Amino acid sequence: MKLTIDQIERFKGQINLKKINIQGQIKLSNTKVLIIGAGGIGSPVALFLARSGIKYFEIADFDKVSKSNLHRQVLFDEKDINKNKALVTKKKISLIDKKIKVKTFQTKINKANIKKLIKDYDYVIDGTDNFSTKTLINDECLKQKKKLFIGSVSQFDCHIFYFNFASKGSCLKCFMPQIPKITPRCQDEGILGTVTGTAGSLIANELIKEVTGINSDLLNHVLIINFEKLNFRKVKINSSAKCKNHH
Repeated sequence: MKLTIDQIERFKGQINLKKINIQGQIKLSNTKVLIIGAGGIGSPVALFLARSGIKYFEIADFDKVSKSNLHRQVLFDEKDINKNKALVTKKKISLIDKKIKVKTFQTKINKANIKKLIKDYDYVIDGTDNFSTKTLINDECLKQKKKLFIGSVSQFDCHIFYFNFASKGSCLKCFMPQIPKITPRCQDEGILGTVTGTAGSLIANELIKEVTGINSDLLNHVLIINFEKLNFRKVKINSSAKCKNHH
């Protein structure tokens, strides 16, 4: 496959990076990404990946845009209130590049539909806001040997994870064996828009690196950022013998 003149012009800033170059750009244009949750984390992921040259997306979100989303969910504006988030995301990223192909999934994720949903994708992004859905996505990605990025935010903190289940390693349950009994939504605890925006941007950054052959140091780690004190910690997640997924 060759790049078109339009693609070379559009992505020349990225192609000029020796570690990406034309070969990396071709890899990006062939990569398929599923984003589950098109909110505070999913919005910037979709925005930056669409601008990076990834052409195949599916956006899964059953929720509608509300006024309280606008302070942190960067793809939405007042005209989008009460519209489905997946449909609005499709519309907005299609405006960036008309060659982008976007499917939408507007049903809540559950055990019955997740297997088919993730089947055709190289990378899965989990931008959901509850731990039961996160563990469901983690377990199915493990079964299907997918590459999974997870974003989680609360108040001034963000956690981002990356697991490649095509090779042996850890998973989300190695880090957190039990689902917390109380898992308030980030909005109820309070959240800064910059926290979700940075979490999503970092996930997009690491995914672009992985696709183009620049290995991500996030693999089998969690990056924890506190935005109040500006503390950054990267913690290795080892496979746990207690993990029910038996790696």
